[in-house]
Amino acid sequence: MLEKTYLSSPFGCWEIQGSELGISRVQLTEKTSCPEEPVPQALQDGVRQLEEYFRGERREFDLKLDFGRAPDFNVAVWKQLLQVPYGHTTSYLAIAEALNNPASVRAVGQANAHNPIAIIVPCHRCIAKSGDLQGYFYGLDMKRALLELENPASFARQGTLF
Repeated sequence: MLEKTYLSSPFGCWEIQGSELGISRVQLTEKTSCPEEPVPQALQDGVRQLEEYFRGERREFDLKLDFGRAPDFNVAVWKQLLQVPYGHTTSYLAIAEALNNPASVRAVGQANAHNPIAIIVPCHRCIAKSGDLQGYFYGLDMKRALLELENPASFARQGTLF
């Protein structure tokens, strides 16, 4: 049975869904505050690990994931994203090449855009081959903030001297 809960973070309120098959959805909501309710048993590990991630204490997730009936190509992209280490980035082209299909770079971008399990499947770590931040469903400011959380030395915003 699909269950749902919410998690408050420095980035906003996240809705988490899943079942005994695994986490199937982590999405930022438009809620200004998260509903406070008991966390279903099937989602407790996911909530705990996401809390640790947002506190900067977790670098890898150890959770069952349920991609449901997603297209095989999307699942292949998401599995490649799971290989990108904390604090590092990859490019859409590198993922396409890892799938032995360099011409699929735009399809990789579309798979990222349809990633139902944000943060845990780290599509925020995928950037343009030029190094520019591109395409994140929560906007580039959120993408930068998540990358900064993971690697402040490389992604922190530069201040001004004057």
